Amino acid sequence: MSLIPDVEFISYDKRGGLRALRQVRRDLAGRRFDVLLHMQVALRASLVASLVRADRRIGFDRARARELQWLFTNERISPRHREHVLDSLFGFTEALGIARQPPRWDVPLGRPAVEYAHALVPERSRALLISPCSSHAARNWRPERYAAVAEYAHTVHGMQIILCGGPSAAERAMANAILGACRVPVSDQVGKDTLEKMLALMTRATALLTPDSGPAHMATMVDLPVIGLYAATHPARSGPYLSRAFCVDRYALAAERFVGRPVDALPWTLKIEQPGVMDLIEVADVTAQLDHLMNTLSARP
Repeated sequence: MSLIPDVEFISYDKRGGLRALRQVRRDLAGRRFDVLLHMQVALRASLVASLVRADRRIGFDRARARELQWLFTNERISPRHREHVLDSLFGFTEALGIARQPPRWDVPLGRPAVEYAHALVPERSRALLISPCSSHAARNWRPERYAAVAEYAHTVHGMQIILCGGPSAAERAMANAILGACRVPVSDQVGKDTLEKMLALMTRATALLTPDSGPAHMATMVDLPVIGLYAATHPARSGPYLSRAFCVDRYALAAERFVGRPVDALPWTLKIEQPGVMDLIEVADVTAQLDHLMNTLSARP
């Protein structure tokens, strides 16, 4: 299902192995496309791309076409170095002759999703969303630290606190731990919404607190400021595109302590997903960024 008109999704279940690849081949049988934009470098993605019949098959330049991606394309985007992931994707539109423009998403939201968000966040309310989990556990912060920030946001900035996330067991366990450690009211929406409802909720909130995760980029779609927690990954590469000034960045410190090298000497894509790396981020680091964000918002006309 797509929220955007004229966009069709053909899904591939990466856990399905050869069976899932055969299903994609059946879904694409008899179809041919003008252009394939091959924007993923994983070999698994290239296997899926090989099933797409297209005259132009555009991939990354040779230096960035990791895992043999270059074998599955016949054109390459212009080389660039050490840029944000979203900026690298602009290379594909430029290859099509489309000049770079400020990104806009304009995702239409259905009435049930809008009503869900309005019920949780009334007019003129301040709300801090906390989406505490990444799909990579090593990027997650400690639940007691989330709870401490929630208490600070509620008592100092008068914000209501809303926990959000998916229905997985790991996210439920994280939410329970935060709720058990928090001494202020928290609305627990973990596992209770859909992606559309979560996006609608982001249009009503004041800020999102999250590690390197999908919700950080969903928030960017609706111009919601993100306080991102970055130590395992580099925010200059994968941080929330419009909110990097509000991120807590301890990646350089992680490089020194866990890899023993300066950050500029590391490969641009290196993830430092080691036990304890997120402990480099203190509660005071996050509350300082929350103060900075709230001061910035109050200064806007």
